[in-house]
Amino acid sequence: MELMLKTLKEGLPELGLELSGETCQKLCAFGAAVVKQNEVMNLTAITESAQVAKLHLLDSLSVLKCADLAGRSLIDVGCGAGFPGVPTAIACPEAKVTLLDSLAKRVNWLETVLPELGVSNARCITARAEEAVADHREKFDYATSRAVARLNILLELTAPYVRVGGKVLALKGAAAREELAEAKNAIKKLGLQLEEVKDFPVDGTNHSVIVLKKVAPTPKQYPRRYAKIKQSPL
Repeated sequence: MELMLKTLKEGLPELGLELSGETCQKLCAFGAAVVKQNEVMNLTAITESAQVAKLHLLDSLSVLKCADLAGRSLIDVGCGAGFPGVPTAIACPEAKVTLLDSLAKRVNWLETVLPELGVSNARCITARAEEAVADHREKFDYATSRAVARLNILLELTAPYVRVGGKVLALKGAAAREELAEAKNAIKKLGLQLEEVKDFPVDGTNHSVIVLKKVAPTPKQYPRRYAKIKQSPL
């Protein structure tokens, strides 16, 4: 964990972030917990300490450079092992974070590990993204997601959760602008508007956060069933 902590602290200035030693310790404790749980559950292909710091923790923390989350609500759609939602919750305890995933065993693990780490501002929901929206439509200030689907598919799963005036924060890699061009129709149909694409250096490669503002309510017919979304992306 020492290497993870060292790598995390060295990477924060590149993101333009300052975090307390206690917060860094807690972030690395979560990173270590993911690696340990990965021995019995498929959570991540990234298990080497320095890579966990760079590709999971620092990558997730880029969200904090794109939104003022203090006192705001954020949903991490398809959170998987908890990225970017858990590092965001740890680094910004004033945020109200909801972690949504369809796999119960992952969510159950998160519900166990978060109290152990003293993370009290994150709650978990087990459900498919296109189904849970029935109870949470346009309830959140922000929706974020990472490594779930291409942008034109992802936006149909995230935009319905965001209130008008809120934002979708989509974490993407090298293909960010290609996916953005592909998603022009989805952006328009879902009531979104591109605000900016923020680029961040992570482990020598470019990672991006695509920031889209919700400017109109998402039509009620969205999201469709996932099979239909995948078969006919907007």
